[in-house]
Amino acid sequence: MTLLHAVLLAFRQCDDPAFRRPLWRAAAAAAACFALLFWLALRGAAWLAAGAPDWLAGPMLDWAAQALGGLLALLLAGWLLVPALVTLAGLFADPVAAAVERRHYPHLPPPAGGASIAAQIGAGLRLGARLLVLHLVLIPVALLLPGVGAALAFLVGAWGLGAGLFESVAMRRMGTAAARAERRRRRLSVLGLGALGVLAAAVPLLNLLVPVIGTAAATHLLHRGARRAGDAGAGGNWG
Repeated sequence: MTLLHAVLLAFRQCDDPAFRRPLWRAAAAAAACFALLFWLALRGAAWLAAGAPDWLAGPMLDWAAQALGGLLALLLAGWLLVPALVTLAGLFADPVAAAVERRHYPHLPPPAGGASIAAQIGAGLRLGARLLVLHLVLIPVALLLPGVGAALAFLVGAWGLGAGLFESVAMRRMGTAAARAERRRRRLSVLGLGALGVLAAAVPLLNLLVPVIGTAAATHLLHRGARRAGDAGAGGNWG
């Protein structure tokens, strides 16, 4: 299965009531995360502006500082949104993957032998935290070398988001080590999925759908990829 086909199948399932429920919840959570990141960045910009020298004070300069602070806060919130999306994907992986499997892979047995829900969520939280630290470290690079910093952030985000989406799905039916091995075997497709997710994260409203649509597409990549490779998993023996 091609990556684009997997993404199209994910979008086509938006009419499924079992799919729409986690979709709306994840979208609301993503919106809340972005609002929180924007508020924190705005407060940080206000704190920096408060420390400006007295000779810079003045109505026009105050207005310019507020406008620039708002713009920088918006950019920073977008910069840090990908780690938040990785974490949300782990939180909503189970109901989304279950809905995809019910519609497209009814022959599969119930998940067994995989990591626990707590382990799946914990893996998403740890990966999201690592990505957050990396994105924060890259902020000075982006300020000094905008092109290099943006390219590095894109690559890091694509890798992290793709890995988070795929492993959160795979861990429902196998252990953590096996899920990572499956992800490495499909590294190009997983990286492509992450790249599409990072691009979508830059588009207002579309970014709210990334955790669920990305998880659904990762589910298709897992099962269809296993079937094409002749693995027992796609034939109905996961777990």
